Amino acid sequence: MTEITDSMPDWEKRFRAPRVSLPDWAVDAPDRSLFVSNATGTYELYAWDRSTGGQRQVTDRPSGTTDGLLSPDGSSIWWFSDSDGDEFGIWLRQPFGGGEDVPAAPGLEPSYSAGLAVGRHGASVVGRSTDEEGTTIHVVREGAEPVEIYRHRESAGVGDLSHDGTLIALEHTEHGDAMHAALRVVRLDGSPVAELDDTEGGSRELGLEVLGFAPVEGDTRLLVGHQRRGRWEPMIWDVASGEETDLAIELPGDVNAEWYPDGSGLLVAHSFEARGELWRYDLASRELVRIDTPQGSVSGATARPSGEVEYLWSSAALPPQVRSTSGATVLDPPGMKAPESVPVEDVWVEGPGGRIHALVQRPAGTKGPLPTVFEIHGGPTWHDSDAFAAGPAAWVDHGFAVVRVNYRGSTGYGRAWTDALKHRVGLIELEDVAAVRAWAVESGLADPERLVLAGGSWGGYLTLLGLGTQPDVWAVGLAAVPVADYVTAYHDEMEALKALDRTLLGGAPEEVPERYAASSPLTYVDAVRAPVYISAGLNDPRCPIRQVENYVDRLAARGAVHEVYRYDAGHGSLVVEERIKQLEMEIAFAVARLADRETAGRTPGEGGGPE
Repeated sequence: MTEITDSMPDWEKRFRAPRVSLPDWAVDAPDRSLFVSNATGTYELYAWDRSTGGQRQVTDRPSGTTDGLLSPDGSSIWWFSDSDGDEFGIWLRQPFGGGEDVPAAPGLEPSYSAGLAVGRHGASVVGRSTDEEGTTIHVVREGAEPVEIYRHRESAGVGDLSHDGTLIALEHTEHGDAMHAALRVVRLDGSPVAELDDTEGGSRELGLEVLGFAPVEGDTRLLVGHQRRGRWEPMIWDVASGEETDLAIELPGDVNAEWYPDGSGLLVAHSFEARGELWRYDLASRELVRIDTPQGSVSGATARPSGEVEYLWSSAALPPQVRSTSGATVLDPPGMKAPESVPVEDVWVEGPGGRIHALVQRPAGTKGPLPTVFEIHGGPTWHDSDAFAAGPAAWVDHGFAVVRVNYRGSTGYGRAWTDALKHRVGLIELEDVAAVRAWAVESGLADPERLVLAGGSWGGYLTLLGLGTQPDVWAVGLAAVPVADYVTAYHDEMEALKALDRTLLGGAPEEVPERYAASSPLTYVDAVRAPVYISAGLNDPRCPIRQVENYVDRLAARGAVHEVYRYDAGHGSLVVEERIKQLEMEIAFAVARLADRETAGRTPGEGGGPE
């Protein structure tokens, strides 16, 4: 890892400063924990024995590793091994104290992961997804062949395994709506126990999710997330009796929850308008008590057997910290701390589908009009929040304002806002971006001649689509790992994303070709006037490289100004050096192209560009 020096710019230090995730811990051995860190310059898994304070690096791969799980007894670590970020691989198992990696589920061929539940009574459950088979789910016992207990063409996944190891909760979309899952509970032989389907066979857009079985031997209560009141919130479903207990937690926004280790209460995570907070819900008294956390974002939380709550917190201005309700810092990575950034300002703009929430950061002491980056989040079912992010902070350090828009499709603003993306995919989100862009210019924040549209994944897709459908308003476009040619992307992407696209657009490309054409950046590529920078992973299963090349070929054929950076990884990189390199190239491209525009009298032009 590159040595951090005082002369290094703050934006680069934010990437290089060591970070840690919220530590996971073994249910029956709570002193044994697993976390992710970039301490070596690549994000990898680390084991931590809290009783001794000892830590060790579990994985060491050129492309990095972040998917891992502790066995309930803490004796072993399961981690997912793919090839250079392609997300297609197998689960390996390693002793907690170190040793040889061995296949955790011998006999199962490589696949995309569709969930994992490691059991305490000798049986674990592995979910797999492939283009050929769809979803299959298998019960795995050491020394025995895996047993397939579920198979379906539509997407599904492992939700949880009951504390006594006899019941498996599955999420499935057999009804064909990949955005709204139904639940099924089965025994280890696959025989059904209970079914819960709020979609009523696909006729209603109401989803369910598994939040976890009660942590008590023989307890058949399952904590479930539902959308019956227009947002995500928890309820308890007794899968043996069928009884449903509505918790009626009266908080605005989305509400998530997990069990306290003794089963007496729930740790409630509340997300609302780009910020998060924690509560304890007592199941006996039905009392909801707020857990004191600073304003900002709680990215993860867990209740320990002692009753203390550990959580990962940050704000746009302050770097992440793993804290405890005891007041202690739980896990403090060694080395330099990331420099602080500037806080976000909340902006609400009236849009065609309702009030749009945007987060704004600007260099301290500036008023505008400023060169402005519209940094569009991926997902699309995600949201930008008041959380620390090295990318936007870097743009601010370079004199740019940054605007992040929680467009329709974003989470945290109710089910109707999230589910608004149907059939006019991409175009709906860009209507919201356009409304916020108009506010940014009219308010004096943004220079209308120096507007940069940028994003990664779904944000990269919206960037390319926006450059083609709104060609006169953007000065530069920066698209990372984007969907560029929707039809080709559909045919090349992983199976679970095919199901999502069929839900969003109402069918496959052969069934609704006009919708794919209307939502594909390739349709509008000849209208693009702004210089375009594209970065793409050669092994990306989500936004595959072939469809990016189709778009680039069209740019090149008409001599449009563009640059393309291809790198040997999947859907983004887990290597810090690579992340820095990519952002440095994006900033350099934007600064140079804006300077060219200024020199040319602020007139969009065309001309060949290097790849």
